[in-house]
Amino acid sequence: MEIKIGIQHVNREVVIDSDATSDAVEKAVTAALTDGTVLTLTDERGRKVLVPSSSIGYVDIGEESARRVGFGAV
Repeated sequence: MEIKIGIQHVNREVVIDSDATSDAVEKAVTAALTDGTVLTLTDERGRKVLVPSSSIGYVDIGEESARRVGFGAV
């Protein structure tokens, strides 16, 4: 799933491809914003992305979808 994080006063958004569920990402974002801590997300390759919650402008959580296999259009 693709997660886009808009950071205040920064022109580009941070884009993360993650294996986490949308519910898990939403809980992590909500907890970071509520507690005023750092949002920590892990991408598909195991790299961690840390964003201070005070700098978050928005978070766009993409749809969960299974990867397609093959060449046919469905």
